[in-house]
Amino acid sequence: MRERVRKVAKWIVTCAWPYVNFIPHLGTMIGSVLSADVVARFLRMNGEDVVFVSGSDEHGTPIEVEAIKRGVDPKKLCDENHAKIVELFNRWGISFDNYTRTESSYHKKFVRDFYMKVYENGYIYEEEVELPFCPRCGIFLPDRFIVGSCPYCGFEDARGDQCDSCGRLLEPAKLVNPKCAICGSKPEFRRTKHWFFDLPKLSAELEKYVKNAPFLTENARNTSLSMIREGLKPRSLTRDNKWGIPAPFPGAEGKTIYVWMEAVLGYISATIEHFALRGERDKWKEYWLSEDCRFLCFIGKDNIPFHTLILPALLMASRGGYVLPWGVSATEYLLFEGQKFSKSRRIGVWIDEALAMYPVDYWRYVLLSLRPEGRDVSFSWSTFKELVNTHLNDTLGNFVHRVLSFTYRFFEAKVPHPSDEWSKEYAWTQVLEKHGECTEKLYSFRIRDALNDVMSIAREGNKYLNEKAPWLSVRDGDLKGASTHLYVCLNVVKALSVMLAPFIPTTADQMWSMLGLEGSVHQARWHEALTPLTPGRSIAKPRPLFKKV
Repeated sequence: MRERVRKVAKWIVTCAWPYVNFIPHLGTMIGSVLSADVVARFLRMNGEDVVFVSGSDEHGTPIEVEAIKRGVDPKKLCDENHAKIVELFNRWGISFDNYTRTESSYHKKFVRDFYMKVYENGYIYEEEVELPFCPRCGIFLPDRFIVGSCPYCGFEDARGDQCDSCGRLLEPAKLVNPKCAICGSKPEFRRTKHWFFDLPKLSAELEKYVKNAPFLTENARNTSLSMIREGLKPRSLTRDNKWGIPAPFPGAEGKTIYVWMEAVLGYISATIEHFALRGERDKWKEYWLSEDCRFLCFIGKDNIPFHTLILPALLMASRGGYVLPWGVSATEYLLFEGQKFSKSRRIGVWIDEALAMYPVDYWRYVLLSLRPEGRDVSFSWSTFKELVNTHLNDTLGNFVHRVLSFTYRFFEAKVPHPSDEWSKEYAWTQVLEKHGECTEKLYSFRIRDALNDVMSIAREGNKYLNEKAPWLSVRDGDLKGASTHLYVCLNVVKALSVMLAPFIPTTADQMWSMLGLEGSVHQARWHEALTPLTPGRSIAKPRPLFKKV
């Protein structure tokens, strides 16, 4: 896959937009944001042209329900939480080119213009329907304003738009034993007019797309084909709630666009905004309207239908020539001590709490090591402790500190001169082999496996250092032998610095700096992992990279 993909001119890397009703939790980070960041960083280091965008999902019932519960205006809640999330993502080292929000004027204009094109193309119709209404609150109950039991799996706290347990898309009328999410009372059903997206009209095109999309994770492809075979249903486009983007359709005054039907369009509007703010107003077209561009989505499995069916269908229905998702990488669930992370049910660890406890790279490493790529994986504190203490401290940190400290103490803080045969040493041939394997895996978005490849280099480096024992050579006066073995180890440290940069960027930069290399490792190219250090150059005074927890 690597050679075929590397000929691509441009990449759009995206991750699912987090709701701002709460601060994101660790499940959100690994399910979308952190995974996308690793790939975006890797692609940039490998010389690819990348635009990495996402933003805060601010509209719809989740925010409105939370605002009502807190007794605040939805805009005030969004402004406060968006600012917090921007600051937290910066602290987590997420390298967005543009992290925006659905309240952006660029987004709201694009959504309204886009849907008018879809409407004019004949894919949107209006219909009168019966929907749940809460007499006590005096409002219709769309999406998360109503809760009940899932008709498919029996989960007792399903919401009106989707079941958190089985991931199935729902309609409020399908819930068993429904109740108002605000006051808990039983709703009654009343008639109201709404606008619908004619998804079934695009079934044949969608099936062809899903079968032939170059990269869909197995769960994404299987889930999508299963839903197509069951028969796609029209999707409601409008809601009766006030907080959202006003629907542009004739006669739709007082209606807003359903949050999921507008948030997925944010990938385009965020790109438009990114280039407009740089004074390159039309440059977004070189990405979204180019056959040479790859559009990647990193999501959790509960978001699969919106990215493999609804978003492609909308792009098709616009007939605007937009690139469809080339790849959708959908993780399984990261569980917290066996339970699903849940903002609404306050289960898990939130990303602000995490940083208050331990440095960011501890969290990035642990989450990426646990990334649930083929099955659900459970986070536990014992696993966190083991990965930090054993992998980061004892393996990586110990190797780097021993190599640099020995160089600093016995070789006047200068890279020694090796023998001409140094590159045949097995520790270096392991680097060459693993660099190629890691590259292949990152181009296949097997992020956890790629990180394992990098850490195996550190393990081999430790083994090599112990076997060659350059301290014994120095003791016996064999400086030439010690110089060669130490030179190999220093180049392994440099390779680790480059290859760890997408995963644990702060630590990688510290390693780069201690090697005495100029600038930042994030300005380096991926292939520079294999470029040998210049003998005689000075290194900085080493310091430990990690502490045990």
